[in-house]
Amino acid sequence: MATKETAIQTLIGPTISAMGFELWGISHISQGRNSRLVIYIDSDKGVTVDDCADISRQVSALLDVEDPISGHYDLEVSSPGMDRPLYTLSHYERYAGHQIQLRLRVPFEGRRKFQGLLAGVEQDEVLLHVDGEEYAFPIEGIERANVMPTFENKR
Repeated sequence: MATKETAIQTLIGPTISAMGFELWGISHISQGRNSRLVIYIDSDKGVTVDDCADISRQVSALLDVEDPISGHYDLEVSSPGMDRPLYTLSHYERYAGHQIQLRLRVPFEGRRKFQGLLAGVEQDEVLLHVDGEEYAFPIEGIERANVMPTFENKR
């Protein structure tokens, strides 16, 4: 994770925990002079729009005082959703047995995108089964990863 995101996590994490939520992850997207800070929160009881608004007000005040991001940015607070991004080794451990898609920072065997069954974690590597083969990707080499939603047909 980038240093700026780590600093922001350290800054806002205690506030989010005190409000009864887990700080799932942070994404800072910079596009020219515009940037967007997305804060993902989670809870065993779920996350409502009102929860996101409450967290947004608290975090916004904190970020205004500490000012960890220079220039203008839009703040967004959201649930990780069904296609939740995976940031930490514990996230990968939690979702072992699920289908995920990931994108590597640099190509491996000529490709950066992989999709398969998350087999688990071994030390600092994410184990992924793709078409009958197992790959071990160092977590620092993963640019982004998301759980692939599954839908059950209940009849």
